[in-house]
Amino acid sequence: MSGTLAALILAAVLATATLSGVFGMAGGLILMGVLTALLPVPAALAIHGLVQMASNASRIVLHLRHIVWRVVAFYAVGAVATMAAFTLVSFVPSKAVVYLALGLLPILIWVPERYSPLDAARPSHAVLAGVLSTAMALTSGISGPLADLFLVRSALTRHQVLSTKAALQMFSHLSKVLFYGGAILLAGGDGFAPPWLLAAACALAVLGVTLGARVLDRLTDQGFRAWRRWIFTAIAAMYLVQAAVLFARGQ
Repeated sequence: MSGTLAALILAAVLATATLSGVFGMAGGLILMGVLTALLPVPAALAIHGLVQMASNASRIVLHLRHIVWRVVAFYAVGAVATMAAFTLVSFVPSKAVVYLALGLLPILIWVPERYSPLDAARPSHAVLAGVLSTAMALTSGISGPLADLFLVRSALTRHQVLSTKAALQMFSHLSKVLFYGGAILLAGGDGFAPPWLLAAACALAVLGVTLGARVLDRLTDQGFRAWRRWIFTAIAAMYLVQAAVLFARGQ
């Protein structure tokens, strides 16, 4: 891996982790897009999972007292079941499919509440969120917007949304590391990032979340929800254009 490529990856990790520290999933969406552009899809998925695990772990520590653990427990049931099911299949999405998913999933945050009565505080909904989010992470690399759909419709505060989601997403990101990272290592490790880069990326992810937490404390709940919608819409539009270009080229 060249020094320029490594520098681009590390810069993207710091910038997107800071954004994630404020809005939760926006940074992860952007990072997945950057990694997909720079690396083969399996490596992008595995590295994204590892970096996001570090980022989410730091958010868990920073906002530990706000986590709604009952939601996490039921979500874990669905997530673990889905991980087990995926060990029976073999699937690697194309770059066009990844960008299409990155562009479509953020649209979910615009679904009116009356048409989407999902609430992660309800046990059955939390289990369903675990199943769907983990399956989406393994097939397209991301699941944050889907998990958000179960959280932002609830009565949780911005700190509870961010911290609880961080705990939930640990399962999705771990599944990518095990599924794709494990396959790469079993194949000899070709195309994967060197250990020093992975360590540096994880450290920068933690730093970015710490910086983002300072901004989060200055936002109101109303401002938090309003800003995140428009940010995700802009990101979605960019990725849909990229997906269209790749599909048009037959990639």
